[in-house]
Amino acid sequence: MALHKADRPAEEQLADIFTSRLSEAPLPKYRMPETQSVPRVAYALVRDELSLDGDASQNLATFCTTWADDETYRLMAGSLGKNVIDKDEYPQTAEIESRCVHILADLWNSPEPRHTIGCSTTGSSEAAMLGGLALKWSWRKRRRAEGADASRPNIVAGPVQVCWEKFARYFDVELRQVPLEEGATGLRPHQLRDHVDENTIGVVAILGVTFTCDYEPVADIAAELDAIQRDTGLDIPLHVDAASGGFIAPFCQPDLVWDFRLERVASINTSGHKYGLAPLGVGWAVWRTADLLPEELVFNVDYLGGEMPTFSLNFSRPGGEIIAQYYDFVLLGREGYRTVQQHCLDTAARLAEEVDRMGPFTLLYRGEGGLPAVSYTLSEPDPGFSLYDLSDRLRMRGWQVPAYPLPPDRDMTVVQRVLVRHGISADKAVLLAEDMRRALRELRSGAAGPGARIGFHH
Repeated sequence: MALHKADRPAEEQLADIFTSRLSEAPLPKYRMPETQSVPRVAYALVRDELSLDGDASQNLATFCTTWADDETYRLMAGSLGKNVIDKDEYPQTAEIESRCVHILADLWNSPEPRHTIGCSTTGSSEAAMLGGLALKWSWRKRRRAEGADASRPNIVAGPVQVCWEKFARYFDVELRQVPLEEGATGLRPHQLRDHVDENTIGVVAILGVTFTCDYEPVADIAAELDAIQRDTGLDIPLHVDAASGGFIAPFCQPDLVWDFRLERVASINTSGHKYGLAPLGVGWAVWRTADLLPEELVFNVDYLGGEMPTFSLNFSRPGGEIIAQYYDFVLLGREGYRTVQQHCLDTAARLAEEVDRMGPFTLLYRGEGGLPAVSYTLSEPDPGFSLYDLSDRLRMRGWQVPAYPLPPDRDMTVVQRVLVRHGISADKAVLLAEDMRRALRELRSGAAGPGARIGFHH
């Protein structure tokens, strides 16, 4: 009779993942294994290790999208091999990227949305840096044309996200971070005159302050820069960091003037993977008009027998996130985005009411007029516990709720912040409030004493 020999590794015959050869020792940390493994075994063991990560749906610290529908996963999976930089090889992906730029330009009231210029990025941080680079090169060009010194550029901002600190350090620009005044959570227009000068490449206004989630008064900041120009001749452009607010304000606060309706606004950055609802890895930068992006920063690549201008700090990157962003635009439309974002705002406002009723907190932001979020501080200077203690207690239930000090000159004030994103339901907000009340009772009673300890009932 014929003899048959299996060619598959012996591991493939095993029914149990955890008796496989690969599971006999810890997974490699410093050296690649010498031998191959079986896909299902490697997958199962890596996935098992990832179970130690926090539950993304309970991560109330991140601004990033943590929920996506099945269609998004399918589009992403089908785009794994598409390199967005290869415009000539993937022309329709390039076309979709261009469509997204023009859709955003229209959403932000560009005077010429079909003819302005913009680009996709890996996120709002890269987009912010590109906006800063354009400001620096435009300023330097003007200074050199005037025969003036162009060696000491500065940029003025309030409590900005760390990406602006990186921009300043990496590209040799002085970051003049305006201290917070008592009672303020962001830059106030009257503070500008003490910080801007002829070397200021631009001012950054934040539509959604990282620490508290309210908006800086962009229109008032623009008006103050107009007044400074009238009084001193300094023509200082305004960049709006709308990492989160760029996808909230147009739908839920349409009467708020913060975008290209203000002539002072030269450029805007946003994150597609925050309230843009796209998966992680996409941001956008858009300029008011094409001439505000210095041509020296633009590279031209082959595209359908012609050339396409590009501007980025990265090179190869996947096209799936851009495609998923366009899918969201097509799927939701303005009505859908408005519905999703308003639900988040309503949930945040209800949570703020719950937090207010708990007693020991002073609300800094109630989820109204800014991002879908709640921020608060302790009312008493020493209630017997800190917000850091509360964060630790909530983490025992899986909730990730950050506590941190405000920027100078309010760095003695510690705040806590809860972000409400798409996928955070009203029910989940109620469960969080219940766990907060339980945590407060435990903290007030001196944490978990011997009588409060719970054992295993089996």
